[in-house]
Amino acid sequence: MTTQDQLDGATCVVTGGASGIGFAMAERFALAGMNVVLGDIDEASLGASVERLGGDRALGVACDVRSMDDVQALHDAAIERFGGIEVVCLNAGVAAAGLLADTDMAVWDWTLGVNLMGVVHGVHVFAPTLTAQGHGHVVITASAAGLSSTPTMGPYGASKAAAVGLASALRHEVADAGVGVSALCPGLIDTRIFHGDRTAVTGMPTSGFDPEALAGYREVVAEVGAPPELVGEVVYRAVLDDQFFVFPTSDFDPAIEGQILNIEQGLAWRDSLGLSS
Repeated sequence: MTTQDQLDGATCVVTGGASGIGFAMAERFALAGMNVVLGDIDEASLGASVERLGGDRALGVACDVRSMDDVQALHDAAIERFGGIEVVCLNAGVAAAGLLADTDMAVWDWTLGVNLMGVVHGVHVFAPTLTAQGHGHVVITASAAGLSSTPTMGPYGASKAAAVGLASALRHEVADAGVGVSALCPGLIDTRIFHGDRTAVTGMPTSGFDPEALAGYREVVAEVGAPPELVGEVVYRAVLDDQFFVFPTSDFDPAIEGQILNIEQGLAWRDSLGLSS
């Protein structure tokens, strides 16, 4: 279990760290006395966010998590600047909307490239460093959508369900090395993930999704989304407590509980057939 003493003066790396949930996590860990390294594809926002955190203890690195080379460069920059890494938040994420049958392959490639392969690249690059030193913590930003049904957001839900599975496997694999893992599963958070100015810089395809559905999600998030700072605080506590599932909000609880009921019904149905061993 990571302690506050281990965080003080250590380094936290956050992908997608220039805004939204990523910046909120970076800001909270900076408040805990950590150096912070922000990786983000949005270089304009990156510079402004580093200034907000304070120059000497913050570093911004241009990083497209779809590129293994970029993620490796982020890792190396953190080591070169601050000498080590204690917490890694694999947070970069994107979202589109629309019916699955109408979703172009380019949208699938973009969504899975960022939300899933970005995490895969992060684990491949950072996990060996943490396990070799025998301590540290990895936070993987999944979503409550990864534990429930996601009509009109199929690629996003699929990518986040995969992130949950990856985080669960990783937790078991690195526990004996003294490394913790958390799967962050927020509900609706007031970020710019559905905004055109944010999605465009991440390479979002210009077609193959439903702009009206995306606008609808944007309106809902603006109306009821929780503040990113809440997520930052909950994640900070989860790292200290080595908590695996991290639910900052309760808005998706009925959907998650519904999925649990579906699983229980499936198990009961199997048993009713009398075929289980």
